[in-house]
Amino acid sequence: QVQLVESGGGSAQAGGSLKLSCAASGNIFATCRMGWYRQAPGKERELVSNIKSDSTTTYADSVKGRFTISQDNSKNTVYLEMSSLKTEDTAVYYCAAELALYVGLLCSFYWGQGTQVTVSS
Repeated sequence: QVQLVESGGGSAQAGGSLKLSCAASGNIFATCRMGWYRQAPGKERELVSNIKSDSTTTYADSVKGRFTISQDNSKNTVYLEMSSLKTEDTAVYYCAAELALYVGLLCSFYWGQGTQVTVSS
């Protein structure tokens, strides 16, 4: 069974910083991609950023230049450093991972439980 455990959420002032972490555990053979989505009240879940196993990154336009994603492949962990936070960054942030559990299997998609990020003015 795969688990994605998130940490680092909380509250910050506008202009401040927070760092999220997500560690994948279980019988993981390979990681295809890990990343973060967020969902604000009344809005659909959206991609924030992801990173492939070859370190290729993707960012939503709204966070480019402010958020940085990174990974530690040896720990199956992905990080999201958020700076210059805005009130509109307030949301539940969900870790997402595409993982292969056995040799020869394609990667499957997994969600974390979510962590609240609240940015106040």
